[in-house]
Amino acid sequence: MRYLTLLLLLAATLTAHAQVGEQRYNFALGINGGINMNKVSFVPKVNQKNLMGINAGLTARYISEKYFGMICGAQLELNFSQRGWDEYYEYYPDVHYTRTMNYVEVPLLAHLAFGKERGLRVFLNLGPQVAFLLGDSHETSGDMEGMLNENLYAETEQHDMAIDNRFDYGITGGLGVELRTKAGNFLVEGRYYFGLADIFASTKKDHFDRSANGSIIIKASYLFDLSK
Repeated sequence: MRYLTLLLLLAATLTAHAQVGEQRYNFALGINGGINMNKVSFVPKVNQKNLMGINAGLTARYISEKYFGMICGAQLELNFSQRGWDEYYEYYPDVHYTRTMNYVEVPLLAHLAFGKERGLRVFLNLGPQVAFLLGDSHETSGDMEGMLNENLYAETEQHDMAIDNRFDYGITGGLGVELRTKAGNFLVEGRYYFGLADIFASTKKDHFDRSANGSIIIKASYLFDLSK
């Protein structure tokens, strides 16, 4: 939680510092949509491929100032996000185990951009993110039982585990480009989410020391200005 607190303080400091620049009062609303490419950071290690999921929701953004050419503001989102993992087993290409976890997530981001009032901008979004698990499901394909009979050291403890921690938090950030037009603002962005919470219990008596979400996110957004 101390990382989350520090990031919140950083966002508040940036907003307060915004008062010394050229003032802006640009409030925009819109929608966003894209994909997650997910893994879970397990200790002990679990072999995985990226599991693709949906990331979509609503975006609100407030631009408060332009300071030495840098456009500063804050962005809040409310998203539906699919995370999880897709296991693979060496020498058993037809055997897979996937766990899909559906979250509602809220990123609170500092928004920093460079560019024109109308035209192209490059931007950075960075800040804390919290999420709550709505539900999860799993799927097995191939001869899992036969594989386990031959491979006694396969890491499968997680298959029968229920999610212990429904609340998730971490840090997210990424780079993107925005095209500002009279018809609205069109954005494309790539992000990375680094989870700080474990989905399974991680005390000394538990099997996993770490089991945190991680996602590469690619999304597009459309925002329209309510005030300028």
